[in-house]
Amino acid sequence: MPTAATRDPADPAGLVIAGIVPFSTVDWPGHLVATVFLQGCPWRCSYCHNPDLQEARAPGSHTWQEVLALLRSRSGMLDGVVLTGGEPTRQAAALEAVRWIRAAGFAVGLHTAGAYPARLAALLPHLDWVGLDMKASAGCYDRVAGAANAARRATASLTLVLQAAAAGLDYEVRTTVAPGMAEDTLELARELHAAGVRHYALQQARAEGTLHLREAHPPGWDEEFAALAEQVGALGFEKFTVR
Repeated sequence: MPTAATRDPADPAGLVIAGIVPFSTVDWPGHLVATVFLQGCPWRCSYCHNPDLQEARAPGSHTWQEVLALLRSRSGMLDGVVLTGGEPTRQAAALEAVRWIRAAGFAVGLHTAGAYPARLAALLPHLDWVGLDMKASAGCYDRVAGAANAARRATASLTLVLQAAAAGLDYEVRTTVAPGMAEDTLELARELHAAGVRHYALQQARAEGTLHLREAHPPGWDEEFAALAEQVGALGFEKFTVR
């Protein structure tokens, strides 16, 4: 298998990289990874804590060569690499990058909200783990995501991930919960359990860095979130995590 030391590929055409974290223990549960943030996202969730990554036309602040140099220097130290964003499947060049990363001997994880099911389908055979963000119940999805057809796209991506999981892909479906979302999140959790999701996580939204979420812990919210977590846990997911 080629290694990062022996291959010197050209930049994946058009890949726009907004950030690099050399070491992360939180982006792929149980793994030490480097995390690469890709620019651009078509959705506008009110609790998004990376709004500076939404604009698709913004220039990158890092080069592919920087990623290569990082991986060469971390060979044998990292379990893998995670692509996140933004929405990494927005960039067609992500597929070329994933192929190179795996050929270099690193496992590859992906954070996605499922906005581009066709591109996700192309990526899945080259991935070792997927963290899929599911945002709301079917009836509320487009409003929460701030985009038309978000529910249709996310549902299609969920189906793809579950099909890949049946063939051995490791995955996690997770939902970020902001104040006011508890009732709908419980409905979403029921939908996901019925769809066959076995690994699920709830994450409390953070106000830091967001454009519209002014208060992530209003009076009574922490208790409401704890009650929600208890209700979701009782649904019987094989693995359930609260963050």
